Amino acid sequence: MTVLGSVALWVAFLVGVWGALAGIVGGLKDRPDLQRSAQHAVYAMCVALIVAVVSLEVALFRHDFNVEYVAAYTSRNLPIFYTWSALYAGQKGSLLFWATVLSLFGSLALLLTPRHHRVFLPYVAGVVALVASFFVSVMLFGQANPFQRLPYTPVDGNGLNPQLQNPGMVFHPPMLYLGYISITIPFAFAMAALLSKKLDADWLVAIRKWTLLSWLFLSIGICLGMWWAYVELGWGGYWAWDPVENASLLPWLTMTAFLHSVMIQEKRGMLKKWNLALIIGSWLLSIFGTFITRSGVISSVHSFTQSNVGYFFLAFLIVAGTTSFAVYATRLPLLEADARLESMVSREASFLFNNLLLIGIAFSVLWGTLFPILSELFQGTKVTVGPPFFNQVNIPLGLALLALTGIGPLIAWRRSSLPNLRRQFAVPATAGVFTLLVLLVAGMRDFYVLMAIGLGGFVTATVVQEFARGARARHRQYGEAYAVALGRLLARNRRRYGGYIVHTGIVILFVAFSGMAFKTETEATLRPGESVSLTSPYGDTYRFTHLGISQYDALNRQVTAATVEVARNGKNIGILTTEKRQHVDGLGRPTFQPSTEVGIMSTLRLDVYTVLAGVVNGTEQAVFRFTLNPLVWWVWYGGMVVALGGLIVMWPGGGAPAVKRTQAGYAVRLVAEQ
Repeated sequence: MTVLGSVALWVAFLVGVWGALAGIVGGLKDRPDLQRSAQHAVYAMCVALIVAVVSLEVALFRHDFNVEYVAAYTSRNLPIFYTWSALYAGQKGSLLFWATVLSLFGSLALLLTPRHHRVFLPYVAGVVALVASFFVSVMLFGQANPFQRLPYTPVDGNGLNPQLQNPGMVFHPPMLYLGYISITIPFAFAMAALLSKKLDADWLVAIRKWTLLSWLFLSIGICLGMWWAYVELGWGGYWAWDPVENASLLPWLTMTAFLHSVMIQEKRGMLKKWNLALIIGSWLLSIFGTFITRSGVISSVHSFTQSNVGYFFLAFLIVAGTTSFAVYATRLPLLEADARLESMVSREASFLFNNLLLIGIAFSVLWGTLFPILSELFQGTKVTVGPPFFNQVNIPLGLALLALTGIGPLIAWRRSSLPNLRRQFAVPATAGVFTLLVLLVAGMRDFYVLMAIGLGGFVTATVVQEFARGARARHRQYGEAYAVALGRLLARNRRRYGGYIVHTGIVILFVAFSGMAFKTETEATLRPGESVSLTSPYGDTYRFTHLGISQYDALNRQVTAATVEVARNGKNIGILTTEKRQHVDGLGRPTFQPSTEVGIMSTLRLDVYTVLAGVVNGTEQAVFRFTLNPLVWWVWYGGMVVALGGLIVMWPGGGAPAVKRTQAGYAVRLVAEQ
């Protein structure tokens, strides 16, 4: 199977190179034979790479430890659930996964694109084949071949990193990869539009679902990564501005900007240059994220070890960026706007400010991420930029962005009159001010928290007002019950009202993030029967009582578990168990460093978060860290609402038109002239 896999990689590489040449040359020379050949090359590449994936999975499940990748990431006692995920647990396997999914997405794009957009497909096939060929070339020539064999066969493998043996890590990496990978399809269409000089709105229509799909996968992947960091790493938070976290956030920010600004181009024919630049930049940021993850130039808990693969990605990033923007620069005269911004008080202006804020956040994140590299390059000393920098810059920008989320839907296109603004803003502004006053009366004094929740009330009122007005309009026009009108309103304008649901999820996330300003924690060394207390931001007193230590062997690990009784205001509310795990191979030999399993008691108000830091000299005396994290549950709920809104926006179809209620009136007959 490994021989078959290696042969499949070579077939995919050779076919991909031909597909890249045939697609681009066929498009430029208007050669139908080369255009068909390029599309067939993408299909053939997809089949070859699927064969390679199946070959590697067979080796993983058969425990063929003569294969270096299998020995490095699996063991005989690794649960089957995680044996599958070993495919993308390591650098070599993730490259294969990436190339395979890209060729699959490319094949689907070629098959599903409507006929009137077929003019773009030769270039799309060429770009997809070129990018996929690069990933295959890294495996073949960058010492990253997942089918490489060892000169001997170990009795057992090293097993999977304990931190990856978590359900979140089975789904988080592929979701994030799918988001990264699918950005290539909009990028390919953008390059097709530039190369073919077909720069009207057709290419935007062709990529609408793909951009939404990419954004949705990135959103889900980021939220799953936050959840994994929270439950697995044991540090008590879910976002640390880690370089690899930042790398996933960057294309999400630029894609979000594109999804907003593209509406201006479709509605008014404006921001053509900006939208193309955003798509190209988003794709380059996805490659940059891959470079950060695989180069080892920046230390991260998420990244792979340092290897030569990073140099391949750096070279590809430079060449691809230079080429893309060179083609873009030659087409700038063809990208003149059809209209101009008529007023700073218009929906176009609000979307433009929205874009500037998103790009400002992206730039600050990129700068903070690259600063250690730049400081070492120019000063010889690596200076790390920590969370205080990111928070100081991005919290004000984020709050301004939240405000625009509520302002945008209230402003008319082109220009707004003062009476219209008064009418539109009356309810949302009142709701925001009322929310702010309630918080002040309740004793809240943290400025950023006040702004986040106050603006959250403003945006929520905006969304409710938009839904209410739409439902009332349908009720008056079609006589529908309000519940039916609301459902049909959403079904018939999914892009608009699904977007409002996404905005609601963003509000929930902002409010939940503000809860971390009131995080409280303590560390204590306790013997069985001893307790420690901690006061929550709500004034409740939590008492933690150490009940004892137990040790036992599980499938592939030795477990030291501590049991803690939790009481709130003197009343017992439950038992938490937190563990230290030492993973072992099939022969019982320790592998990796000990890992921590967190004990979490989650409620709508706060999470009780318990970590066993260690056991004192083999006794039952243990060191604990107890944390009270307000509103964490709402982070996961907000992420689900964002994903739901994204699914609604991209859901196909629109349903049957509403039937208007029959009313009495005059009948008019048109008679043709003789």
